[in-house]
Amino acid sequence: MAIDAQPTHFQIISPVDGSVYAERPFHTLEQAQKVSEQARLAQKDWAQRSIQERAKYCSALVDALLADTDRVAEELTMQMGRPISQSPGEMRGFEERARYMIDIAEESLSPVIPTPKSGFSRSIQRAPLGVVLDLPAWNFPYLTAVNALIPALMAGNAVILKHANQTALCADRLADAARTADLPQGLFATLDLNYAQTEAFVRSGASDFVCFTGSVFGGRAIERAATESHSFLGVGLELGGKDPAYVRADADLGFAIENIVDGAMFNSGQSCCGIERVYVHRDLYDNFVEGAVALIGSIYKLDDPRKADTNIGPMVRKDAAAKVRAQINAAVKAGATAHIDPEAFPQDAWGSPYLAPQVLTNVTHDMEVMIEETFGPVMGIMSVDSDAQAIQMMNDCKYGLTASVWTKDMQVMKTIAPQLESGTVFMNRCDYLDPGLAWTGVKETGRGTTLSKVGYEALTRPQSWHFREHP
Repeated sequence: MAIDAQPTHFQIISPVDGSVYAERPFHTLEQAQKVSEQARLAQKDWAQRSIQERAKYCSALVDALLADTDRVAEELTMQMGRPISQSPGEMRGFEERARYMIDIAEESLSPVIPTPKSGFSRSIQRAPLGVVLDLPAWNFPYLTAVNALIPALMAGNAVILKHANQTALCADRLADAARTADLPQGLFATLDLNYAQTEAFVRSGASDFVCFTGSVFGGRAIERAATESHSFLGVGLELGGKDPAYVRADADLGFAIENIVDGAMFNSGQSCCGIERVYVHRDLYDNFVEGAVALIGSIYKLDDPRKADTNIGPMVRKDAAAKVRAQINAAVKAGATAHIDPEAFPQDAWGSPYLAPQVLTNVTHDMEVMIEETFGPVMGIMSVDSDAQAIQMMNDCKYGLTASVWTKDMQVMKTIAPQLESGTVFMNRCDYLDPGLAWTGVKETGRGTTLSKVGYEALTRPQSWHFREHP
């Protein structure tokens, strides 16, 4: 479809009640190019400022956003359906990641000094890239934005934020915070673009690096556009996931059930690193299934997310819920057993974004629900007889974001972890991002790294200083 045939306006349809929560026009490509030009001008001065000065501005931005938590939480719930009891938690995660990356910036960006050589001053500097285009996802709109936003600024770059259209108001709040923090004019800007415009903007070379969080389909489109820019444009891609959990025979069963269920159901299962498939040692299998089903039935309430006692809200859109229902129905038709009666969740309705949680057994890797990303409140469970079988099943997937193992044996864990094809390996934990560790994936989950000291390497380039003293 031609760019000029794309829509010129968009609406945010709230999954909470189907209302039009916000409506606005897309920017034109001419406007976007002007934003890029302003960002380049601002970045030249910003790159000359000390890391300590950049930290003051970035810390002020974080403070300003946190001061607006009530409005942020309400808007978040209405834009993507997360219960209001949970929405403020995203601000805690935002603060944790932002402040950590600010705190480690000076050390992470310090020059690398090789072995001294008489008559020479030699070092490897970390130089900013220029303009970073941040393309975050709607499911954790502030967390997927901050992964690039704060470290890119701290590294001396300008940032252009093009948020997912479903959560465009989150970009507004970040822009508000940047103004309150008095960031230099043009250094941080936001754009509203449709899909074709976004690809064209990337293709134009208006940025020097792209950080994208989203679907595999979207990631391929961004990578293709970057290649067509003919500027060797770098991209970081955090894409899909089908994250597994393995419950060993020595696991603390109650602890594993509680945390794995939460990892599967939080945010209505709409988490890149949420648990979607579980492999349980045969000795614990029956009790695990029984416990997981009982826990879901006893503590989860699917309802209007504006109510204080709701802990599972609607999925982001009707079509997203329809896709998950189709996966469940196909699995059951192929022989899977569904353990949750949707009628126990009165808000669940065909054609609605409100979808009851589900636990499936008698599943196989011939079923889509066990091999393709579900991105919904569904957990497939299979029994295994050994570590070797569990590892084989966990790796039998085209995605590789995280994998978790539930065990009391740290030594065994150290032998299992290297065999797992994933960016992060958890022990007795899941569905969490530690900013002190590299956030990365393998296979179709994408490539590149955000956060930690390693994340700064992606947002800078090495420049070697080879100075010979005058004779």
